Amino acid sequence: MEEQFSESIDNMTGRLEGWFDTIVTNLPNAILAILVFALALFLSKKISSWINKPLSKFISQSSIRDLVSTLVGALIVLVGIFLALGILNLDTVLKTVLAGAGIGGLAIGLALQGTLSNSFSGIYLSVKRVVNIGDWIETNGFQGKVEHIDLRATKVKEPDNNIVVIPNRMIVDNPFKNFGLTDRVRVTVNCGVGYESDLRSVKKIAIQAIKDEFPQDPNEEIEFHYLEFGGSSIDFQMRFWVAATAKLTLLEAKSEAIMILKEALDKHEINIPFPIRTLQMDTPIQVTSEESITDESPSQKPERSQEPSSEPNE
Repeated sequence: MEEQFSESIDNMTGRLEGWFDTIVTNLPNAILAILVFALALFLSKKISSWINKPLSKFISQSSIRDLVSTLVGALIVLVGIFLALGILNLDTVLKTVLAGAGIGGLAIGLALQGTLSNSFSGIYLSVKRVVNIGDWIETNGFQGKVEHIDLRATKVKEPDNNIVVIPNRMIVDNPFKNFGLTDRVRVTVNCGVGYESDLRSVKKIAIQAIKDEFPQDPNEEIEFHYLEFGGSSIDFQMRFWVAATAKLTLLEAKSEAIMILKEALDKHEINIPFPIRTLQMDTPIQVTSEESITDESPSQKPERSQEPSSEPNE
């Protein structure tokens, strides 16, 4: 009994001595690993705060800038952990961590597929600057001014002051029109003049009226084309350029152009006819004047004859 107890004590003492030797032997590596990990933490915080300034030149949204800086900081910490495990010769643990991270990442990716898609779409919209705050856009059946872009959705204020929240993935995957990507847009106005008008004079008057109100750039010109012989007028179309970054400005320019055209044509006594419809009757209609009806005497009116009663007299 005493021999077994002493043998157990010896075994335990031997194991403790072995562990102590291992600790002493690996102590420099452990200290170095701790220093590497601490340095990684320090660098992650510094770089995360420093990277925000350069990102502001490319990404306008603060939420997306914070996400990018956080991801960079997490990547630095992850690299520090891998280096620390490599210094400690824990290759098996490192492989296990990598395998677990791969499986966990796959599971998280499948579970958050829609959310991640919206997040990457938001980053894409902010980096590429295809949609900026203040732009007037049309997408997915909605139109309005972009109020905010975050990692999940884009908020658009419609002309009736309603806010529409559109997932970023739907904006990226579907076609959209952004009036803010260019500062010059083309306005189209249709009109018509009477058949008796001098068409060449009409063209000169209309072009000059639009040109005085909406000056064109050197590489731009006002287009004027007669379209067809309409039912009551000769129709024409004008196209010209205006400075506009919103659809509301486009509508205002078109409204102003219509008023200017009307004033210019009225000034030169050029008729803008309204639709005229002619009705053809197969059966002729006899029209009696009002005088002939009033002059008709009562004696000329036919008298109603009373028919004898067919009832027998009692």
